[in-house]
Amino acid sequence: MTASYYQPMPLPAGHSHSHDLHVEGYITASETVRDVVIGMSDGLTVPFALMAGLSGAVTATHIVVTAGLAEIVAGSIAMGLGGYLAAKGDEEHYVHKKAREQEEIVTLREREIQEVVDVLVEYSVDESTARQAAEEMSRSPEKWVDFMMRFELGLDEPDPKRALRSAATIAASYIVGGLIPLGPYFFLPTVGEGFRLSCVVTLIALAVFGVVKGRFSGVNPVRGMVQTVFVGGLAATAAYFLARLFLGG
Repeated sequence: MTASYYQPMPLPAGHSHSHDLHVEGYITASETVRDVVIGMSDGLTVPFALMAGLSGAVTATHIVVTAGLAEIVAGSIAMGLGGYLAAKGDEEHYVHKKAREQEEIVTLREREIQEVVDVLVEYSVDESTARQAAEEMSRSPEKWVDFMMRFELGLDEPDPKRALRSAATIAASYIVGGLIPLGPYFFLPTVGEGFRLSCVVTLIALAVFGVVKGRFSGVNPVRGMVQTVFVGGLAATAAYFLARLFLGG
């Protein structure tokens, strides 16, 4: 399809008329923020809950530190692997759908042309112009498939580096988040002191993180702060009292 048909068409939410490089940069930044949110939220809450539970059952600081470090390492690996597999799944899904579209524009050509017409009509293009545009597009199979992927299926081509970048970002964010509640146990002599300072530091970190997450996600910052503090505090409280109940702390 020629530029005269393609460029002026308004794009759906989430797309931009800006240069592809700008769009790709925006998408990459959004995905990175999402990965940081995933890693940090789990990194702050899960290790904190574990350390709170141990603080209610043991009196040796080194046990809390050792268990906390082990959990952070294992958790970061697990979270990073999860991010990698999720990104790879998106990539494989895109490849599968694209292969199907490439086959269908050959074996079901008229139906695919009609689907282009239907999409353009939804954007207030009159049917005769839409059909002319669809016929013109059909002369360029690569652009045709790209159009169908984006506007019929709502899929953008994944960045081939996305999986590794996602895994690294989530794992690193988890480690940073996990070290915040663990930090006080390195410097204070007793588990009780470490636990009290860990609570204060972690709740402050959860509040700040909730505000930042809210700004990036479009949620009211105060609401984001309350949500993260509530979830983290609830997890830690449950772990603390369960440990005291079952371990006799």
